[in-house]
Amino acid sequence: MKRIQYHQYGGPDVLRLEDCSPPAPGPGEVLVHVRAAAANPMDWKIRGGEMKILTGRRFPRGLGHDFAGVVAAVGDGVTRFGVGDEVLGGTSLKAAGAFAEMAVAEEKSITAKPANLSWEEAAALPVVGLTAFQAVIRVGKLRAGQAVFVHGCLGGVGRCAVQLASARGASVSGSCRDTAAPEARELGITPIAGFDFDPAPLAGRFDLVFDTAGTLPGSTAKSLLKPGGRIIDINPTPAKFLRTALPGPFRVLVGRPVPADLEAVARAAGEGTLRLPIARAVPLAKAIPALTTLELDRTPKGGKLVITTPSSKG
Repeated sequence: MKRIQYHQYGGPDVLRLEDCSPPAPGPGEVLVHVRAAAANPMDWKIRGGEMKILTGRRFPRGLGHDFAGVVAAVGDGVTRFGVGDEVLGGTSLKAAGAFAEMAVAEEKSITAKPANLSWEEAAALPVVGLTAFQAVIRVGKLRAGQAVFVHGCLGGVGRCAVQLASARGASVSGSCRDTAAPEARELGITPIAGFDFDPAPLAGRFDLVFDTAGTLPGSTAKSLLKPGGRIIDINPTPAKFLRTALPGPFRVLVGRPVPADLEAVARAAGEGTLRLPIARAVPLAKAIPALTTLELDRTPKGGKLVITTPSSKG
């Protein structure tokens, strides 16, 4: 099979599309024929070595986590899925390898693909949808009638958070680039702030402040909160983990594969309350230049980059 992989940590120039043997699913794992896979910023952070304490130094390493596809084989102990099932999900942080014709994932990290979603739409969901769901619903405990401020409201996680919160009956405000304000308005976000906004007019208005970009000053985030409110950041650093351990409203969140949460995300997408735009779809053979452009130039904007395999056209 073909797989995008690398033999050392580094920039996008270390990526290669190479032949390799299909991985065999171990206990509790499934082997999936990948039909589509989606890029996330964490993909190049991992490839650059920023998370090597978690991913190790064993090479070659595959790239990519989010995928949608068809189950090809199951390992011992797998009970929820069988060969031929259409699924969406993500590979483990350490294994990666979704930008390939076949990939292995843990059973707990996949769920059934809604029939009305395309392969590309399904592949775009797992990491961003699961992170947003766990931040807004599980940890943020947002309820109907409450208010949330989403810093970076038009990124993948931010956009998911806005839609999930709105479906929950919460009011949503957020920040984005000034030029993107009309798009934010279409999502029902109000008021809309620029990234360098004056927090004074919004002071004390929110039950939850969700910093998807990791750039909101702590003093600003705290000033936006109502008494008893929560601040959630999804960009972990040692300093932020330390801050989480201290008394106060701040929590740094690392999304984790929880089957019920992933099922809830897929269900919301199937019902039409959660959608992510696809900015560009490219075949696996042309994916490395597209990934390089996305990383270095941050283009295309306004949606996900999705990689398709030859089998996705069938």
